[in-house]
Amino acid sequence: MATPDLVSSNGTTSSYLGQPWKEYSNAVYSQPFIDNFIDPAGWIAWSGDFALSILYYAEYNNTGAGSVTTNRVSWPGYHVINATDAANFTVSNFVLGDDWLPAKFVAILQ
Repeated sequence: MATPDLVSSNGTTSSYLGQPWKEYSNAVYSQPFIDNFIDPAGWIAWSGDFALSILYYAEYNNTGAGSVTTNRVSWPGYHVINATDAANFTVSNFVLGDDWLPAKFVAILQ
Protein backbone atom coordinates (compact mmCIF):
# COMPACT_ATOMS: atom_id res chain seq x y z
CA MET A 1 0.00 0.00 0.00
CA ALA A 2 1.14 3.50 -0.77
CA THR A 3 1.85 6.09 1.87
CA PRO A 4 -0.88 8.74 2.20
CA ASP A 5 1.26 11.45 0.59
CA LEU A 6 1.84 9.28 -2.49
CA VAL A 7 -1.86 8.43 -2.74
CA SER A 8 -2.79 12.10 -2.45
CA SER A 9 -0.50 13.00 -5.37
CA ASN A 10 -3.34 11.71 -7.58
CA GLY A 11 -1.10 10.23 -10.25
CA THR A 12 1.21 13.24 -10.59
CA THR A 13 4.06 11.34 -8.92
CA SER A 14 5.26 7.95 -10.02
CA SER A 15 7.40 5.32 -8.40
CA TYR A 16 9.02 2.03 -9.42
CA LEU A 17 9.01 -1.56 -8.26
CA GLY A 18 12.78 -1.49 -7.88
CA GLN A 19 16.18 -0.99 -9.47
CA PRO A 20 19.36 -3.06 -9.64
CA TRP A 21 21.90 -1.28 -7.47
CA LYS A 22 24.07 -4.41 -7.05
CA GLU A 23 24.96 -7.32 -9.32
CA TYR A 24 22.69 -10.38 -9.25
CA SER A 25 19.77 -8.41 -7.87
CA ASN A 26 16.59 -10.48 -7.38
CA ALA A 27 12.98 -9.46 -6.82
CA VAL A 28 9.72 -11.32 -7.39
CA TYR A 29 6.29 -9.74 -7.05
CA SER A 30 3.75 -12.55 -6.70
CA GLN A 31 0.05 -11.68 -6.68
CA PRO A 32 0.45 -8.05 -5.59
CA PHE A 33 -1.99 -5.18 -5.88
CA ILE A 34 -0.09 -2.50 -7.83
CA ASP A 35 -1.71 0.93 -7.93
CA ASN A 36 -1.47 3.59 -10.63
CA PHE A 37 1.47 5.42 -9.04
CA ILE A 38 3.85 2.73 -10.39
CA ASP A 39 5.44 3.87 -13.64
CA PRO A 40 4.34 1.69 -16.61
CA ALA A 41 8.00 0.62 -17.12
CA GLY A 42 7.82 -0.89 -13.63
CA TRP A 43 11.55 -0.85 -13.02
CA ILE A 44 14.31 1.73 -13.40
CA ALA A 45 17.97 1.19 -14.26
CA TRP A 46 20.65 2.18 -11.76
CA SER A 47 23.29 3.34 -14.24
CA GLY A 48 23.07 2.61 -17.97
CA ASP A 49 22.89 -1.13 -18.55
CA PHE A 50 24.63 -2.05 -15.28
CA ALA A 51 23.56 -5.55 -14.14
CA LEU A 52 20.51 -5.70 -16.43
CA SER A 53 21.56 -9.03 -17.93
CA ILE A 54 22.39 -10.70 -14.60
CA LEU A 55 19.42 -9.68 -12.46
CA TYR A 56 16.23 -11.69 -11.94
CA TYR A 57 13.11 -9.56 -11.66
CA ALA A 58 9.73 -11.20 -12.09
CA GLU A 59 6.04 -10.46 -11.76
CA TYR A 60 3.17 -12.89 -11.42
CA ASN A 61 -0.58 -12.37 -11.38
CA ASN A 62 -0.60 -8.64 -10.60
CA THR A 63 -3.84 -6.76 -10.00
CA GLY A 64 -4.62 -3.05 -9.84
CA ALA A 65 -4.26 -0.03 -12.10
CA GLY A 66 -0.44 -0.32 -12.25
CA SER A 67 -0.38 -4.05 -12.84
CA VAL A 68 -0.27 -4.12 -16.65
CA THR A 69 3.07 -5.55 -17.81
CA THR A 70 2.86 -4.76 -21.54
CA ASN A 71 4.95 -1.57 -21.19
CA ARG A 72 7.45 -2.97 -18.69
CA VAL A 73 11.20 -2.89 -19.27
CA SER A 74 12.66 -5.28 -21.85
CA TRP A 75 15.76 -6.23 -19.88
CA PRO A 76 17.18 -9.75 -20.35
CA GLY A 77 16.66 -10.49 -16.65
CA TYR A 78 13.04 -9.30 -16.42
CA HIS A 79 10.26 -11.89 -16.63
CA VAL A 80 6.51 -12.21 -16.41
CA ILE A 81 6.20 -15.69 -14.93
CA ASN A 82 3.47 -18.33 -14.81
CA ALA A 83 2.01 -20.18 -11.82
CA THR A 84 4.53 -23.01 -12.07
CA ASP A 85 7.48 -20.61 -11.93
CA ALA A 86 5.85 -18.49 -9.21
CA ALA A 87 5.46 -21.58 -7.02
CA ASN A 88 9.26 -21.66 -6.69
CA PHE A 89 9.07 -18.40 -4.74
CA THR A 90 6.42 -19.31 -2.16
CA VAL A 91 7.40 -19.45 1.50
CA SER A 92 6.99 -23.21 1.35
CA ASN A 93 9.37 -23.72 -1.54
CA PHE A 94 11.79 -20.79 -1.44
CA VAL A 95 12.74 -20.89 2.24
CA LEU A 96 11.13 -24.23 3.20
CA GLY A 97 8.86 -22.29 5.52
CA ASP A 98 6.62 -25.25 6.28
CA ASP A 99 9.54 -26.72 8.21
CA TRP A 100 10.30 -23.79 10.49
CA LEU A 101 7.58 -21.11 10.31
CA PRO A 102 4.54 -22.00 12.42
CA ALA A 103 1.34 -21.21 10.54
CA LYS A 104 0.08 -19.14 13.48
CA PHE A 105 2.89 -16.62 12.89
CA VAL A 106 2.98 -16.46 9.11
CA ALA A 107 0.08 -16.96 6.74
CA ILE A 108 1.59 -19.25 4.12
CA LEU A 109 -0.04 -18.78 0.75
CA GLN A 110 0.05 -21.69 -1.62
